[in-house]
Amino acid sequence: MSALTRTVRLGTRASALARTQSGLVADALSSRLGVAVDLVPITTEGDRSSAPLTAMSTVGVFVSALREALLAGEIDLAVHSYKDLPTALAPGLVLGAVPLREDPRDALCARDGLALAELPAGARVGTGSPRRTAQLRALGLGVEVVPLRGNVDSRLARVVSGELDAVVLARAGLARLGRLDAVTETLDPLQLLPAPAQGALAVECRSGDEAMLEMLAIMDDPDTRTAVAAERAMLAALEAGCTAPVAALAEIVEGDDGLPEIYLRGSVTALDGSHAVRLSVTGQPTDAEGVGKRLAADLLDVGAADLMGSTQ
Repeated sequence: MSALTRTVRLGTRASALARTQSGLVADALSSRLGVAVDLVPITTEGDRSSAPLTAMSTVGVFVSALREALLAGEIDLAVHSYKDLPTALAPGLVLGAVPLREDPRDALCARDGLALAELPAGARVGTGSPRRTAQLRALGLGVEVVPLRGNVDSRLARVVSGELDAVVLARAGLARLGRLDAVTETLDPLQLLPAPAQGALAVECRSGDEAMLEMLAIMDDPDTRTAVAAERAMLAALEAGCTAPVAALAEIVEGDDGLPEIYLRGSVTALDGSHAVRLSVTGQPTDAEGVGKRLAADLLDVGAADLMGSTQ
């Protein structure tokens, strides 16, 4: 059947954010190619459990069910938050597109319009991310970091109710949901360096589906794909999963010779905030994985492995 006439089945998690992100991909295919797209909600292990992410033993808790449905032919493509993907490739699947990245930074949503530095000592700040927990503690602001799960609305509601003084969320998710009004400060990466691939989407399809790959090519952003490849190569070389206190942010910038280069920053922070290592490297966009591996090696040389093992 022609790729331009068949109805494409797009697998998505059922949360409001996941459906919104999948809707962006569906809208792009519909508006630019005239393709009919049906969203197919799929429940993942991560959606069923209310346990902290660090307590879940399965890698890829938010993506495995989507990948299984894709391999079984129940859906034609799946949209993921790229940072949720395991670093190991899935046999039989391919990354068909990495769309233009949203702002990758973290955002503070606090009571009374407060910025992070304005929160009083003892303020309760919610996050479900070990990376954010570690970096917040490392800032030495005297806030209490509180474990948090749930969708964006439920997290914001805990600030409105007064149960928490603030929450830290990915700015990209708030932007896609039209909730930037809740942001009281967009956090500088010098304070909180984002998670590898934060703000990026990953669109997967079966590796042999040439028609689908041809369609998805229209929404692929080469700079985003390159930057995220460097970040995730660093993560993979550190042998760290998505729940490790590891951060990375790559940007495509103009080098001294006037040509594009990758500027990659990475950090690993002890969960108790007592120590952190943060380094950066530059390299060629054609060697994104090499750049990421090089930064990982540098971080390991200065003790990153010990910090990833910290559970205090």
